[in-house]
Amino acid sequence: MPSAFNFSASPFDCLTPDEQRLVRDSVDIAYFHQGATILAPGAQPSHLLVIIKGFAQQLDGSEIVATYGPDDCFDGRGLMAGKVSSLFVAAEEIVAYQLAKQAVSDLIAGNATFGALLFSDLSNKLGALSERQSRHELQSLTMARVDEAFVRTPYFVDADTSVLEVTRQFQALRTATVLVRDPQAVPPALGIFTVSGLQRAILHGTPLDRLAVRQVANFSLIKVRPGDQLGDALALMIRHKVHRVVVAEGEQITGVLEALDLFSFLSNHSYLINIQIQDARDVPGLKLAAAQITRLIALLERGGTHIDMIARLVQELNAKLFERAWQLVAPPELVDNSCLFVMGSEGRGEQLLKTDQDNGLVLRGGYRPSVDVADACRRFSAALADFGYPPCPGNIMLSNPQWCQSAADFSQTARLWWMTASGDSLMALAIFLDARAVCGDRSLLAQVRAAVDEMAADNDAVLARFALAAHAIGDQGHHGDHGGWWSRLPFLGDHGRQALDIKKAGIFPLVHGLRSLALAHRIGATSTAERAKALAAGGWLPEKLASDLIDSLHFFMGLRLKIGLRQLETGHAANDEIQLDKLSSLDRDLLKDTLGIVKQFKAWLGQRFHLDAL
Repeated sequence: MPSAFNFSASPFDCLTPDEQRLVRDSVDIAYFHQGATILAPGAQPSHLLVIIKGFAQQLDGSEIVATYGPDDCFDGRGLMAGKVSSLFVAAEEIVAYQLAKQAVSDLIAGNATFGALLFSDLSNKLGALSERQSRHELQSLTMARVDEAFVRTPYFVDADTSVLEVTRQFQALRTATVLVRDPQAVPPALGIFTVSGLQRAILHGTPLDRLAVRQVANFSLIKVRPGDQLGDALALMIRHKVHRVVVAEGEQITGVLEALDLFSFLSNHSYLINIQIQDARDVPGLKLAAAQITRLIALLERGGTHIDMIARLVQELNAKLFERAWQLVAPPELVDNSCLFVMGSEGRGEQLLKTDQDNGLVLRGGYRPSVDVADACRRFSAALADFGYPPCPGNIMLSNPQWCQSAADFSQTARLWWMTASGDSLMALAIFLDARAVCGDRSLLAQVRAAVDEMAADNDAVLARFALAAHAIGDQGHHGDHGGWWSRLPFLGDHGRQALDIKKAGIFPLVHGLRSLALAHRIGATSTAERAKALAAGGWLPEKLASDLIDSLHFFMGLRLKIGLRQLETGHAANDEIQLDKLSSLDRDLLKDTLGIVKQFKAWLGQRFHLDAL
């Protein structure tokens, strides 16, 4: 019996040791020469095939609908249904494991995740994967380092300082904890005093302005190192019945970890960054908070948090960050008479790692500023660039006068976009349709959006041209292969290093297609998922297709994030290129499914807007 079966490949990576033993006892080796028919429509399969070497193609009629390479398996659905519905042929010489049907049935009966990953549709596959990952999330978080949580800045006072003066410092420093240095002790001691100790100080009986803090401070400190695991820090707090520990590397005190912050980190890490954003008193202070967002994203991704949840948290944090930055650089008069908005993936709530700035400013009609608006806009764009959000290559930023106008002028600009309907104007329109207000008077942005919706009504010709981009991008095959990237995914290695631009191939046609439908039906949502749900609820998009599109989007976002984080860790800038030979078998399997759904959607979109006539 073969002993080198790859149990790290999906769906076999979820099997228990006993289930792995069943596989080893139930497999044999099969060989197919190039061009051979492996499974024919109507055949009754007796085995599940797992490719060791070579590639197979699945065809419906003359169309290639999927390809399979090393570690891929087929045809799970045909095996369980008792009949094959497609033709499977050997595109190259194939050596494969063949796993007996009874063993596959036993594995499905005993392991729901295996069954879902083997032959379910995309939604069930992703659901099973999410359930498996969620079981590890809390464990992963408790294994995070102490310095990955929110460690509060240490503030020191001399032991002779009165409790009354310490209380004043609590208020001035916006803290509830100070560390107490007592150089007179032998040896010199370090203690801690907190707001909760004020009750003990009052009951001491000495007037607070004459009571030295050494009298009521606790000099039995519990310490942890920055590199210790959070789970260990939590265990220390429970064991010693304390609500905070001092973080120190040797004799160097780096901060204080409080129980509330630790629990907040385990339940909702974004809360802590939000505190830092709100407490920032200048742009450099805000930059420190901005730097935590990427660390948060990496931690959540590593812990298995669902991509939709990560995106929502990042959207809210970025909105707070941009709002606070605008409040710090713009005079209050300007903030009150304008609406700052973001666009693109940021506006849709689908940005994860930092990308180019896409923002603008709508000014109140009749507002006559007594401040330098252009200077405030330039400083805002510069601040975001310093935070790690690069300037937009197309200059779609509020520092560009074209994206800083009154509501009336913006509305007129939107009308020109419609009237000219050129490539550049339709691109500007597409970007604007994702606009989301983050600071100021939101009604100003709503006025411009209303003008856009009015122009879209009964303008089928421009709507069709607008939707055409989703239908056209990504259609080009490789070296004349009109099947597109989605049908070539496993052909790696011997065919050279291949890369897929996931934005062009998957994200853009999906996002822009739903954007076009939302515009046609006057749906104001900016989130791609919310657009899909609203379109399905209105009967303008099949419910199953809407659900599959949402699942596909989230998969693309998750894959893009995983690879982007890997690029950042190795010192490279994150980009949209995916090296196909670096994908796991599970990711490759899901990528084939999701790109197939995008292809189906593009065909449906072509019929809806009659794009073949353009």
